[in-house]
Amino acid sequence: MRRRRADRREISPDIRYNNVKVQTFINHVLKRGKKNLATTLVYDSFDIIEEKTGQDPLEVFEQAIENSSPRMEVRPRRIGGATYQIPMEVPSHRQFALATRWILDSVRSRTGQQFPERLADELLSASNNEGSAVRKKEESHRMAKANRAFSHFRY
Repeated sequence: MRRRRADRREISPDIRYNNVKVQTFINHVLKRGKKNLATTLVYDSFDIIEEKTGQDPLEVFEQAIENSSPRMEVRPRRIGGATYQIPMEVPSHRQFALATRWILDSVRSRTGQQFPERLADELLSASNNEGSAVRKKEESHRMAKANRAFSHFRY
């Protein structure tokens, strides 16, 4: 076991929008240390969003993250030989991490287009409350609602 909890790292904001969430998203897109490529991909998808909708891509991004962030999730807890799925509230930093992970998983599972187009399409669909990332959030909420009876086992 750890002696103490690890400190949270300070993340500097991105260069175009001066936003920490966008920089964190770029860090999640990152593969094999190619940060310039990840930054280019995200900014290209933001440009595509601006072309398609005429809206500020940062607002579309924020709305997509908000719509795909889970509020409740189930966590397993072992009590008396049985493992119960206990519904718990999700902290805000984990909400963002889960939403980002789900959006990027659905982008990578799409086929046929280049990455910026797929990312732009997924962000647009998530901002309109549709898409596979929003479906995963609803599935998480359904699981939490189904296991409400075990909520008195919280830590």
